[in-house]
Amino acid sequence: MSQMNRRRALQLLAALGTTGFVAGCGSDTDAQPTANRSPVKIGLITPQAGGLKSIGDDITNGFQLFLDLHDKRLGGHPVELLTADEGDTAKTGKAAVEGLLKQGVLALTGVVNSAVMVGIRDTVEQAKVPLIGSNASPSSLQSVFYIWRTSYVLDEAGKALGRYLRDQLPTNGRIAIIMPENVGSPDVVRGFRQEFGTSDPRIGDPVTYTSANPNPGKTTFAADITKALAKDPTAVFCFFAGAAAVEFIKQLREKFRGPIYAPGFLTEGNVLENLRDNALGIQTALNYSADLNNTSNRVFASAYRKKYQVTPTTYAMASYDAAQVLDQAIQLTGGSPNPQQVNLALGKIGQIDSPRGIWQFNQPRTPQQKWYLREVQRDGQVMSNVLINELATLG
Repeated sequence: MSQMNRRRALQLLAALGTTGFVAGCGSDTDAQPTANRSPVKIGLITPQAGGLKSIGDDITNGFQLFLDLHDKRLGGHPVELLTADEGDTAKTGKAAVEGLLKQGVLALTGVVNSAVMVGIRDTVEQAKVPLIGSNASPSSLQSVFYIWRTSYVLDEAGKALGRYLRDQLPTNGRIAIIMPENVGSPDVVRGFRQEFGTSDPRIGDPVTYTSANPNPGKTTFAADITKALAKDPTAVFCFFAGAAAVEFIKQLREKFRGPIYAPGFLTEGNVLENLRDNALGIQTALNYSADLNNTSNRVFASAYRKKYQVTPTTYAMASYDAAQVLDQAIQLTGGSPNPQQVNLALGKIGQIDSPRGIWQFNQPRTPQQKWYLREVQRDGQVMSNVLINELATLG
């Protein structure tokens, strides 16, 4: 980190009343004069309407916060952040990417919907412009050269919970698996079954698939929930996010008051505000918790709460890290970076000192990272995802 950026971070910490700071990869000896470095354009792709908009907002906020902490520069270059609406289909996502490419972006980031990520894969690879995805990460996205992801691979969330529930569920217990019929659900189910045991009779029933509508109605899931609960399960394992998570849990709680387990997206962000008591006791696996006790998270979470007046989510954290890896990669390229140079540099940055804990890119260009167990508990007048323990290191 340059002297200028280190001073800026320390100034922010003083304003926040937070002590201590550990820089990311690199040191002051890496610093180079940056005053004359030319501006660079970064394209940010998120949903700007609909049921996934709140996730897109978190992604925007996380990236913007990193820029705020670094004098609105990446690798010493002033940044012009261009935004585009990914919409909710592969077609709209492709149009967003093409529009940003025409404006000469050095790199792309964002992307919430897994279907969009799959749909833009070929466009990104053919353009030879790096995309640092900060949410969507289907396991089917293989053999890519220009697509990196700072979030997770969806089967890992299933693996983390499968390993945990295999030991926690009573021998006479039974899990009902309920999933939206979308690109990501098969990944989650496969990871869960792989670690729990594919032949274990406690998950012997077929998966119940529901509508994948990101803006469901008040009865959208009712019939499928009734079907899934017909064999009187002791617990439910599910996978929803955003507005769909709110409606699913509300409709599930009308018929089932037992334990609920899910990847952490089920209770991230404003979902908790809308669910309130309906969310109590839900346990989730995720690569981040806002109460992780490390220096980088104290800096990030304090700054995020100060600027946005809310607790940061994994979406915001992953986008913050997307900016962080771009910062380091652009710094490595020197004074006149091009997309191909940045892409090569991304493979050389090593460990990332992240709010989630130390991680690094693995061979498939996704994070090798820790996964945590969280439980929704009441924190005064608000609901909070409280860190319970560490589940596994995956990736």
